[in-house]
Amino acid sequence: MGILREYLIPRFFTFLFVIFFGMTIVFLIPRFTPLSPVISTINRIQANGEIYDPASLSQLMGSLNALYGLKGTLLDQYVGFLTRALTGNLGPSLTYYPTSVNSIILRALPWTIGLLLMSTLIAWLLGNFIGGLAGYFSQKKSAKTLGIFATVVYPIPYYIMALLVVLVLSFEIPLFPSYGALSIGTQISFSLAFLSDYLYHATLPALSLVLVGYGWWFLSMRNLSAQTKSEDYVQFGEAMGLPQRKLLYKYVMRNSLLPQVTGLILSLGFIFGGAMVTEVTFSYPGIGLVLENAILNGDYTLLMGIVTYAIIAVALAALVLDLIYPLIDPRIRYK
Repeated sequence: MGILREYLIPRFFTFLFVIFFGMTIVFLIPRFTPLSPVISTINRIQANGEIYDPASLSQLMGSLNALYGLKGTLLDQYVGFLTRALTGNLGPSLTYYPTSVNSIILRALPWTIGLLLMSTLIAWLLGNFIGGLAGYFSQKKSAKTLGIFATVVYPIPYYIMALLVVLVLSFEIPLFPSYGALSIGTQISFSLAFLSDYLYHATLPALSLVLVGYGWWFLSMRNLSAQTKSEDYVQFGEAMGLPQRKLLYKYVMRNSLLPQVTGLILSLGFIFGGAMVTEVTFSYPGIGLVLENAILNGDYTLLMGIVTYAIIAVALAALVLDLIYPLIDPRIRYK
């Protein structure tokens, strides 16, 4: 009961407050932009040749304001937004009306998870393993060379890296397609043909994410393992004649991984937001591409829905991390 009262309950209320505060910001920011979803909808209708007299146009604007949750005062709109969010009903998308926001997100989310989950895990595994070796054998020439490579690729933004891999591996050396997630005519199914075609199209966007992510994980793990190597218990184990393999994996890398696990879990929480620029660059049908379209079209409901789910995912990842950390490191206790 002491752990429940002193740690778990306060942490859970912190989790709820973070979500509430984030949703409030998400609600307010779009309303300070110059884009009006009602005006955008009317412009699309009139572009199709439909003409309205002033009375009909005023009635249409009133109906659209009610439909989009923009009717009444700012407080009325806020209460309506929270009510819909708590019931899981985020309303229809303004751009793809009458398709619901939940349907659009659920349709795009598997593509983002498939791309970002695998690329994040690959970058984490490669960066930590190679970085741990480079930190332990820091005086070797190969470790210094790998460090230079990671230092070069880490500061490169995702979209620049995406353009570089497209230029090299799609145009100069035409090995992979430069856009899309599937070839024309490929049907989504649980088949080897679908999987191979998907992996073929996902290689370049995943490679751009892995390279940049690898640079960060490598540099952080190299510094952590080099610092851990100088700890007294490692020096004592080395003086006792313990095998180098045991010192490396059980003493240095195992203890250096704890902060990296924290970073990994938080990175997985950010998957819901998608690597927006990367997905846009490759015309990849994930959350990032949907989010860009929502911003450009002033789609309040879709924009708020995506960011709301992203906030919940990150807050939930942080909560899970706090709860399982004592299981990862026995030295940590809930108190």
